[in-house]
Amino acid sequence: MNVDDLKSLIREIVTKACALKNKYTNEQNAPVNYACVFSQNNREYKELLEIARRLGKVIKETPTGPLFHIQPIETNSGQLKLLKIRQPDKTRPEMGDADFTVPDYQSFKEEYLSKKGFKLIERKEFEMIELKDPEFDVIAYFSHPPLDEQLI
Repeated sequence: MNVDDLKSLIREIVTKACALKNKYTNEQNAPVNYACVFSQNNREYKELLEIARRLGKVIKETPTGPLFHIQPIETNSGQLKLLKIRQPDKTRPEMGDADFTVPDYQSFKEEYLSKKGFKLIERKEFEMIELKDPEFDVIAYFSHPPLDEQLI
């Protein structure tokens, strides 16, 4: 894998997560603000980290892998500047995830949280709504506040 391969993989994850978002929500124009590539084994994790370091610098270490502020990558949902490479995790067989910014998070939460596939995840500094569908090999998230506002 090289830098172009990683960029293609990132674009594919964002495109699939966007399709997932569009299937279940009316937020067709919600821009991407973050993407994560899920490595499936230690060798792939090390390789992805090495390539990601060529795209940008680590801005936050997390328990599941580093978060990079990268040179912007054009996707079908806007420019992507935040990338995480996730350590192998048996509970994450998907390709990865993308996080989208909705203009009115509270209204979005009220409208969608009770629907099938949506789940609230609360963290100390923020919360996010997860959207999963077994027919998709990606996950979509909607964070409040969005990660790009928290970190850049």
